[in-house]
Amino acid sequence: MEGNQRHGEQAGHCLSLAERRERFAAAREALHGLDEVTWQCPSGGGEDGLSGLMGEVDALGMACDAGRVAVLREAMHRGESSGGSAALTTAQWVRHHAPSTIAGGAAAIVSVATAFGKRVNAPVKEAVESGRLPVKSAAVVVSEADKLRPLLADGAEPHVLEGLIGMAEQHGPSGCRLLRDGLIAKYGRQDVLQDQQSMGKSFIRLSPPTDTGASTFEYRLTLDVEGKAVLEAALGPLSAPRPVDGERDLRSSDRRRGDALISLVRRAVGAGDEVGKTNKTTLLLTMSYEDLKDRLGAATTLGGLDAGTHLAPETVRRLCCDGSVIPIVLGSDGEVMDWGLEKRFFTDAQTKRLWLRDGGCTYPGCGAPPQWTDAHHLVHWADLGPSDLANGALLCERHHTIVHTRRLAGRVVQGAFGERVEWDLTRGSYADLLARRAASNTATEPA
Repeated sequence: MEGNQRHGEQAGHCLSLAERRERFAAAREALHGLDEVTWQCPSGGGEDGLSGLMGEVDALGMACDAGRVAVLREAMHRGESSGGSAALTTAQWVRHHAPSTIAGGAAAIVSVATAFGKRVNAPVKEAVESGRLPVKSAAVVVSEADKLRPLLADGAEPHVLEGLIGMAEQHGPSGCRLLRDGLIAKYGRQDVLQDQQSMGKSFIRLSPPTDTGASTFEYRLTLDVEGKAVLEAALGPLSAPRPVDGERDLRSSDRRRGDALISLVRRAVGAGDEVGKTNKTTLLLTMSYEDLKDRLGAATTLGGLDAGTHLAPETVRRLCCDGSVIPIVLGSDGEVMDWGLEKRFFTDAQTKRLWLRDGGCTYPGCGAPPQWTDAHHLVHWADLGPSDLANGALLCERHHTIVHTRRLAGRVVQGAFGERVEWDLTRGSYADLLARRAASNTATEPA
């Protein structure tokens, strides 16, 4: 059957335009009144059944989409699709002559037809013309590829385009968009994903409440990738359906999530200035040890509605300083090396000592009180730094992010009024600190 199909495709390429139009008419005639004969399909599925028939009709529809693109490309080449006596735009020309696109789809046809004029999109063109990729999905592939192209390392573009096409084939446009961060992590230039996610923090917003007039109030919340991951991890267990006395939970999903958010706020307010007895977040992350150590690739969240989110490596290192973020560290063959036991964290007693010693955020010029801070490892645990007071410092969330993003080094020094934390604000000073530690360890090793 495959050989016959190949022969038919080869023969199809030799058809003249007049012969093709005759076959178009025959195809329309074959489809007309199809509902009157579908009963003839045998039951039980298979190529001869209704499932096979549906696939054949769908393939014909995809071929029609590709045909619209081919016709539009020629019209654009001749200059017939814009201007002229009717003064139509290209999209209007498509809608005028292909009335089925009035309900939607003209923009995708125009986008794809334009993109096919660029040699770099040849793999997308082949996927559309071979019937593997619908035009709407192809438009998203082209759009995503255009966004990713400036961010990619040299030689990575063919792999990225192949990945986008494959994802669009299997999961459509939405799946294609979900692949963006994963592709940047794997094929992007160094630190691109980290820079993008760090930039996202500037867009975090929570609006004042708006009175809806029905004894309810609306808020508008915008979060970055990290904030979304943390919030979803915290909401997940609290927003699960909770049957009462055997009766199912009739609350909607949105209602359960709203109730869960209120519960989180009440717990936080109830804790007061005390150090929480439980860790702040409950994230499960997978990442290879080499990537975590060398700040490459990205970690992937597990479980819950937010599963599959990619977090840049420096963001992961910061989250792992303080909070129930459990990194599942993988070896070179994907085996689990470590489940990130809680010995990575400072104990409650240690944190209280840091509150007393540091008095708040230790970043120069910051006056954030201790209850607004996290306990930061001056030498990260991934770099074999211990969880002890000599390796700890309090940082507010904003400066904790800055310290990790800029890779700043700090140390505990003896001052006139006791121990204090001193920061080197030179970008990349943490790398120099690690180099000094490595040299010191080498010098003290026995010969």
